[in-house]
Amino acid sequence: MSTAVWRKSSYTNGDGGNCVEVVDDLPGIVPVRDSKDPHGPAIVFPAAAWTSFISAVKDTDLPSV
Repeated sequence: MSTAVWRKSSYTNGDGGNCVEVVDDLPGIVPVRDSKDPHGPAIVFPAAAWTSFISAVKDTDLPSV
């Protein structure tokens, strides 16, 4: 992952807090990390699962906690 090109979420605020970064160009997987800890761990999701998650967030289909 050291050569991956990370993209910050479009919802990043001005000081970079509370944000995630993703890598878009890896076949079949989507690595996700905390933008405040770029040298920390990344969670790797199957691309289909990440797409479903993003769709649910956009459609607000997630259950309340």
